[in-house]
Amino acid sequence: MMEEDPLHEKAKQRAFRLLAVRARSEKELRIKLTERGFDESVVGGVAARLRELKFLDDEAFARQWARNLAVNRLLGNRRIDASLREKGIPRELIEQVIAEVREELSEQKALVSLFRKKKNKIATKMGGREKSRLARSLIGKGFSPDLVFDILRSKEEFVDEGE
Repeated sequence: MMEEDPLHEKAKQRAFRLLAVRARSEKELRIKLTERGFDESVVGGVAARLRELKFLDDEAFARQWARNLAVNRLLGNRRIDASLREKGIPRELIEQVIAEVREELSEQKALVSLFRKKKNKIATKMGGREKSRLARSLIGKGFSPDLVFDILRSKEEFVDEGE
């Protein structure tokens, strides 16, 4: 039986240690095990067993990862999408989990929160240079330029509004 193979057991233990640190996508786990020198047949067997045991679940991972990026780190949809693609999550699932997480916190509300947080760190009256810097920062966090510029144009409403 494959479980008794010492190399397979060693790879499985390594996988458990990696998953204990944080949840991972199957692609991430496969890369880590391959980097550790395990061959593809061993890695494939371990991945299949971990899927069976529900320790490896790309759908659950994608939901958790997207929620963390959207709600806790206040990133925009583009950055969330890129991060999930990099982790080997399929396009349809990415779209689904982003839509789900945006029911909890819309991209616009996340941007407004982030804007307020950053706004408190800079002078109340922003000149052109400060606005440009803030816009680049927000776009870099994955928000669409249109959404960022809409928020910047109407910044007075958001600064004066109480939450």
